[in-house]
Amino acid sequence: MRYLPFFLLLLLLVGCAPAEPATAVIDLSHLEPLSQPDVTEVTPLRVAVAAIISPKGTIDSYGPLLDYLEQELQRPVDLVQRRTYMEVNDLIAQGEIDLAFVCTSAYVAGVRDFDMQLLVAPQVSGDTVYYSLLLVGADSPARSMSDLQGKLFAFTDPISHTGRNYPTYLVQQLGHTPDTFFARTFFTYSHDHAIYAVADGVADGAAVDHLIYEFALLRDPDLANRVRIIHQSPSFGIPPVVVGPHVRPQLRADMQRVLMAMANNPQGQTALAAAGIDQFVPISDDRYDTVREIEQIVGEK
Repeated sequence: MRYLPFFLLLLLLVGCAPAEPATAVIDLSHLEPLSQPDVTEVTPLRVAVAAIISPKGTIDSYGPLLDYLEQELQRPVDLVQRRTYMEVNDLIAQGEIDLAFVCTSAYVAGVRDFDMQLLVAPQVSGDTVYYSLLLVGADSPARSMSDLQGKLFAFTDPISHTGRNYPTYLVQQLGHTPDTFFARTFFTYSHDHAIYAVADGVADGAAVDHLIYEFALLRDPDLANRVRIIHQSPSFGIPPVVVGPHVRPQLRADMQRVLMAMANNPQGQTALAAAGIDQFVPISDDRYDTVREIEQIVGEK
């Protein structure tokens, strides 16, 4: 709260005191121009990265990419992070976010709920697909999901496709729900945290995004000695880059142009490499139909 300076308060008190009537004289012959607002400050571009990886991992991986956007669009970039995918979706729906890197199920929900729109998709290892990997500890005797009955399981996010919906689908194929199948479940709110939950023996199993798993192995090769993959899902459309319905068409076009041109720029290539991305490419909505199919099956139980 701001307080009035003493001398200004005194003037106001004096102005409120009774005064002798006087004739006001207003001279309009010498008018001063109105002061103009400062228009040199550029509104930051607000970019959200869903908690697919931990906040520190996000900064390490996406920091160079966000710096590149800042340089090419000639405006500051503010990174926005939230604990859950749905919190990021809510910000996009409210027009609080200009650009977002989201998971596939968050995209499917955003299209359904408020007209979230595809901008581009990352291409990784020459493709625009990803998989759900079912992990157990390296010393675990488990060979399939059925062997994890009565165990402790780590989900990533409540609406994650690879980290929640797909493993729930596997459990349902066995005639159970997660509540009746596992002894207990918990959320890690990022895929790298789920990987380490298994590696450290905090959870008996977890399902994670294979892209995050491979990226984690690059940073910590010893993980390969601490966890084991016992199942890989069919391919799904890769987590996309999206915008909300409030983003201006010109800004949308500019962001799309800059992202798709990154692979042709040396600095852009460096930023892409830091995030484990080959390049950004167009992608169609029907690539996410298999995600919708799994979501519908899971929702029916």
